[in-house]
Amino acid sequence: MVEWDIRKLHILRTLRERGTVTATAEALRMTPSAVSQQLTNLARQVGVPLLEAQGRRVRLTDAARLVLRHAEAVFEQLERADAELAAYVHGEVGEVRVAAFSTAVPALVVPAVRVLREAHPGVVVRVREAEAGEAYELLAGGEVDLALSLAAQAPTVGDARFTRVPLLADPLDVALPPGHRLAAAGQVRLADLAGEDWIFGGSGPWSDITRGACEAAGFSPRQGHSAAGWTAILAMVEAGMGVALVPRMAAVGRGGVVMREVAQGRPVRHVVAAVRKGAEAGAAVGRVLSALRETAAGLSEECGSRGSPASGA
Repeated sequence: MVEWDIRKLHILRTLRERGTVTATAEALRMTPSAVSQQLTNLARQVGVPLLEAQGRRVRLTDAARLVLRHAEAVFEQLERADAELAAYVHGEVGEVRVAAFSTAVPALVVPAVRVLREAHPGVVVRVREAEAGEAYELLAGGEVDLALSLAAQAPTVGDARFTRVPLLADPLDVALPPGHRLAAAGQVRLADLAGEDWIFGGSGPWSDITRGACEAAGFSPRQGHSAAGWTAILAMVEAGMGVALVPRMAAVGRGGVVMREVAQGRPVRHVVAAVRKGAEAGAAVGRVLSALRETAAGLSEECGSRGSPASGA
């Protein structure tokens, strides 16, 4: 198989357009002898004559025209590659793989994807639901480009492998059953719920957060039921089986319970994104980070403007 040389094909193409070796050399800023040498080498590579003398000029042989007919398709594809590469460099196209924990997917990632589809439709986001441990393994191994997690579960700021990007301070509200004695209150003190059954996971960070918030309010929560997923927790609250601390982000769009703001020492959880060190300079990754920041800012503003979320929020 012939090893095609794009540079030599470009010289042949220019000769066809300019008509003489001298004009070709001027157009390409080469010497005439260099042009002739490159075309001689090309003819040797393809194994057929490409030029024939015509007085003091040269003309392309039929073989040369055949070569150029196929070369035009190559040049066209290279032009497309240049255009796509330029778009990639400027963040207009590219694929970004995102790993995110369960509540972040509907509240942050999906809205960010919608923003990107409007502003930068060439940037494709591939989403993978994963909790922090798995997400950072995937990020370190190059299987995803960006990971979302709670700050408490993220690698430390000093971890040389990653760059952390703060996104959101997510308030924790109290989820109450409809008709609860405190359902009409604007805010709720955790201490007023000391005698209630609480619903939270048996272990892990959310158990620690719930226990820590209640203990800061002066009591140890009585665990009436154990669940790790917000769908299960909110379903049990709705059924009157207990109360729970729920991140505001997890309760967005879910009805059936009464969400009330904590009156004193309102607990929050911090959500961060992380990328491999240096990857934040990548244009497509930067587009995704910008969309996530925009979504997080909108969510913070929405949460702030709501104050005490209404019943069924």
